[in-house]
Amino acid sequence: MKKIEAVIKPFKLDEVKDALQDIGVQGMTVLEAKGYGRQKGHSELYRGAEYVIDFLPKIKIEVVVADDLAPAVVEAIQNAARTGKIGDGKIFITSLEDVIRIRTGETGAQAI
Repeated sequence: MKKIEAVIKPFKLDEVKDALQDIGVQGMTVLEAKGYGRQKGHSELYRGAEYVIDFLPKIKIEVVVADDLAPAVVEAIQNAARTGKIGDGKIFITSLEDVIRIRTGETGAQAI
């Protein structure tokens, strides 16, 4: 099993969700996050004063899938979240040792 975490721009969430549903992903966790990468934030003018925004709004998506579905999930996220501009985000892939469904006690692929 693989845990795939993606940090994306907030306005791309619906496109990514739809792309994942199209390939059969049944569940995901979505978190609001703030951060920065190479773009290092940006400046904004508000009522004549300049403010530096160090942390930009992001969305973090977490998905756990079987090993054979992981490449399709990564490709779907990449295609749906890409704008071609700096700050599109990152995808992190980690191996999971086990998953346990709390309600039933199921483990492994049955618990996903």
